[in-house]
Amino acid sequence: MIVKQGSGALLPALLLGACATTSEEPAVRLPAVEVPASGETKPVGTVNDDAADDPAIWRNRADPSASLVLGTDKKAGLYVYGLDGEVRDFAAAGRLNNVDLREVTLASGQTAVLVAASDRGDEAEPRIALFWLDTATGKLRDLGTQSFLASGHRAMEAYGFCMGAPLGEGELARAYVVMKDGTVAESALTEANGAIRAAFTREIKVGTQAEGCVIDDATQTLYLAEEDVGIWQVDLGAAMLVPEALAKVGAQDGLVDDVEGLALARSEDGRAWLLASSQGDSAYAVFTLPGGANAGRFRINGGDLGGTSETDGIEVALGDFGPQYPGGVFMAQDGDNAPHAQNFKLVAWDAIRAALKLD
Repeated sequence: MIVKQGSGALLPALLLGACATTSEEPAVRLPAVEVPASGETKPVGTVNDDAADDPAIWRNRADPSASLVLGTDKKAGLYVYGLDGEVRDFAAAGRLNNVDLREVTLASGQTAVLVAASDRGDEAEPRIALFWLDTATGKLRDLGTQSFLASGHRAMEAYGFCMGAPLGEGELARAYVVMKDGTVAESALTEANGAIRAAFTREIKVGTQAEGCVIDDATQTLYLAEEDVGIWQVDLGAAMLVPEALAKVGAQDGLVDDVEGLALARSEDGRAWLLASSQGDSAYAVFTLPGGANAGRFRINGGDLGGTSETDGIEVALGDFGPQYPGGVFMAQDGDNAPHAQNFKLVAWDAIRAALKLD
């Protein structure tokens, strides 16, 4: 594994062997409890294909029931839904894979919701697609795409994506694009004359294909899913970025490859959990933070809406989301929503917490 700082110097890092797995790894034996879906979105527009991929959640503090959720159709663009699952908007922006959003403070002092996604439209040059989200109408305003890698980088395809808090003066946020080869490129997002710019800062690489990532702003930690290996944690505040193994594919940690989406739940009292899509057995593993102790596994199943299978992206947000989701909402891509196209299922966080006895 190699870590490369913005200067281009190569630095030694942990060897992958500490978290490697093989085809002889025993199957997961940790039981998974079943939790029913509380809601679902309308199917994406691309039919008869693997198209729905990754969600994001915006909480309306003033009117929780008017909160919005987003989801990518990786063949066509980006949807905005209400909590009722109805479509509020669709941006026909092409091959957007993973999406994230953040409330940012502009140079004017105003706050706005910035939406960004990994854009796979140019396989020779990774790009970030950018939008403003009008939270009153649920409409997206397209800001175009940004290339961010310095000249001299090899051609790579943007794949996974997540955003974190700014780490430097004048920044709106930090963006993390995960390439298919396991490279994670960090860039600083800034505002200039009403436009958003992305500037490469540093990168880190794991050994094989990776996609899912999430940032814990409270601890300045990046969590990264290497699909056939497990989950890494990276201290973003350190002088040198060094991945440390948090959980590995196999029976002990309850993960069946591919390890796909990651999501982070942090409560007001400081407790935090990392959730991971264990795609190989259509389950979700939950880890207590810090430390990564396994807190249990669950599947979305039962109830009138059906379950999920082979989930790619997931997201979770805590807080009041109205009567149906008083403690928060968990959102997961459903890989088989037959006879309809793929969609996203919504689950009350309180139901997950009760099923896993997280209190």
